Parts: sequence; structure tokens; C-alpha cells
Amino acid sequence: MLPTVASLTAEVEAEFAALIDAEYPRFSPGEMARRRQRFDDLCAAEGLDAIIVAHAQKVGTTTFWLTGWPTTADAVTLLVPGRPMKLWVQHVNHQPLAAKLADTCDVEWGGKSGLGHALAALAADKPGQKRIGLVGTLSASQHASLSAAGVVVDLNAAYSKMRYVKSAEEMPWFRFAAAMSDLGAASLAERAKPGMTEKELGALVEAPYVKLGGTNALHYIGTTPMADPSVGVPRQFPSSRRLKVGDALVCEISAQFWDHSGQVLRTFAVGAEPNALYRELHACADAVFDAVTAKVRAGATPAELVAASHGIEDAGFTIIDDLVHGYGGGYFPPVLGCASRPSATMPDMKLEAGMMLVVQPNITTRDRRAGVQTGHLLLVTETGFEPMQRFPRGFHVIG
Repeated sequence: MLPTVASLTAEVEAEFAALIDAEYPRFSPGEMARRRQRFDDLCAAEGLDAIIVAHAQKVGTTTFWLTGWPTTADAVTLLVPGRPMKLWVQHVNHQPLAAKLADTCDVEWGGKSGLGHALAALAADKPGQKRIGLVGTLSASQHASLSAAGVVVDLNAAYSKMRYVKSAEEMPWFRFAAAMSDLGAASLAERAKPGMTEKELGALVEAPYVKLGGTNALHYIGTTPMADPSVGVPRQFPSSRRLKVGDALVCEISAQFWDHSGQVLRTFAVGAEPNALYRELHACADAVFDAVTAKVRAGATPAELVAASHGIEDAGFTIIDDLVHGYGGGYFPPVLGCASRPSATMPDMKLEAGMMLVVQPNITTRDRRAGVQTGHLLLVTETGFEPMQRFPRGFHVIG
């Protein structure tokens, strides 16, 4: 039996009361100092005078991870070893809350240019040409200004590696986000009815977790008749198509708690049992999920995970979406495909305990017209994995 929204909400509220009830949840001073030290160590390793973190329009995780302020509009952080961090934010009305949340920084309004303020402060502290590390993205004109101040070193890959293995303090935040993602799936399963548009289905997903402090990272939804399918993977933008009896409903749901999110992927049959094709697709997806996750453990290689997915081709199917990807603070390696839809590269790495992966076999017909989605977020352990999601797997009939 699928969990109800009411029962799952009660479970989540009891388990994560400390995060829900906090005025603003915080990481400990020790955790924030550890993150700052990682950046100071990076300065030393790369021979840098400073690091600038630049994000805008709610894109990027570094500003929050390093300072406690989630980027809204422009946010530019200046880190000089041995000095307090400085953060400039846009707009001026964002500065009071930014100063409250990023309480390990000097926080100011960025005025015309937060980057301009950061470069002026750096020039006053360290005149002349410098080696400056950059995490984030800049416009062409901003990059020209930064380049004029010295040699620019791209640190985006180095920052990503810092996030592969999660700290102990991060895990409750990720577990809470994963549970809220499950609430979205439960709401869709319980409340979706024929006649609803894909847009209305999205509203069902968000409703139960917004009141707990969650926000939408994504909810991708696709609906199509099982008898005459034309959608092989959840859509990134909802259509006005109305749900009908006999449809397959495929979804990918990620609720977010500050910059931490879960991910659950499921397929539902609407008001009717799955037909033969969809039963075969989902059976393949289940088998591949089990085969791939059986290989997940500290020390496993990406090649082992891909090799375990041969059941896709054995059944005459393929995939559209990635088979596996790293997750939790970004979209990380290993990003893997399968033999019939290989990934761009095969990363030279081994899994480590504390990494998080999404295993998500999106099994489709070769023409990509019919497809199912199953899988979810999991935590890599020394001997295997721990599921982060609690919404049951399976091809459930709803509506």
C-alpha cells in the first residue's frame, strides 16, 4: 500500500522537527569553519592571493555552502586567506537578511557592481597583479574586469570535488529534502485524477512540502496513452494535456530544502492496469535498477555500474536520461549512460562512502515513444548503499 500524504507528513514532521521549527536552520560554527578551511587550503595549493565566488539568479550552490546565504540576485564573495570573508549582494533590500544568515562574513549591498567592490577591496589589500581563483560564472564584461586584476584560475571543478562526499551535518538536510520529495510523489499518487492538466499535477507535487519550508527544485512530468504512446521521458516543462484513463504518468521529483534536494522517479498507470509493453518496460527498469545498485559500494568503478546495465540492450530497449549521476549540492560525476546510449566520457574514479548517487533507469523503446522511469537518490556506504527515498518502488495504478 502506498503511503498517504497525511501519514507521511506526520512522519516527516516528527523526524525533522528541529529543522522545521528553527527560525532559520544553521550549520554549526565548526562546520562553517571547516568549509572555509577547505578554501584556504585551495589557495595555498594553487598559489592564490584570493578566491572570488560569483553566482546570480539563484544559480549555483557555493555561496550558500561557504557563507550561509542562498544566492538570490547577484552575490559576490571575496575570500582572502587570513582575512574575514566579504559578501556583496543585490538588491539592497536583500542585504539585511543576507547579513543575518551569512554571519561569518562582512555583508554589504553591491551597488552598481558587487564584483567591482570585491576587486576594489582586493586591490586595497593586495596591490598589483594577483592570482585569483574563480568559482561560479561571470559575464564577458565581468570576466574582463577580473582578468585585468591578475591571472584567473578556474576552481569550479575543485569546488565540485569538495562536495562529492557529504559531511555528517549535511545529511539531515538531505534526508529532509528527500522526504519532502517523497511527499510530492505521494501527493501525485493520491490526488491525481483524469481531467487534470500536467500543470495541475505539478501543483499537487508542491503543495504538501511548501508548508514545511521546502521549495521546488524540479518536478518533471509526462503523460501519454499506453496504447499509443508519444512521451518517453518526463517533460521539463508541463503541457496543458489532460490526464486520461489508460495513460502512463512518468515523473521526476526533487523538493529542495535551502540548497539540499532529494530525487525520486516513478511511473504510474492511470485508472487501468499497465498493458504488455509497459509491463515489459517497467520489469526491465526494475531489473536494471537492482543489477546496478548491487554494484554500488565504496571502491566501485563507473565501468562496473555501466556493465551491470546490459539488461537494457538484452531486452531490446534503450534509455534517454542518464542511467546514474552523482548528486547532492550539484550534478556530479559519475554521469553514466549505457551501451546503447553511452555517456560523453567514462570518468576515471572510484565511489567513496558518503557520496550520493541517483540511479534512474529510464527504459524506453528504441523509437523513444514509450518509456518508464524508476529509481531514486541513495547514499554510498563502505559495503553497499542506503536508500535516501522512502516512497515505494513499483508500477502503481492511481486515479
